[in-house]
Amino acid sequence: MTVEVALSVLDSSRAGRLLLCDEDGRCTGTVSRAELSAVRDSAGYTDRIQLRDIVHSSGPSLSL
Repeated sequence: MTVEVALSVLDSSRAGRLLLCDEDGRCTGTVSRAELSAVRDSAGYTDRIQLRDIVHSSGPSLSL
């Protein structure tokens, strides 16, 4: 899922955070609208950035 799609999901669901799950359905972390917005507003942002590109196994990260 891209950052833009994740922001749309958050907007449409009126949720504050998204649960992030691995391919086995296990929760690996969460990401907030503020975290996604910070990524979107960063200098290195492109509309092709996926959540998996910004989230590491230890939890959400905003490093690009």
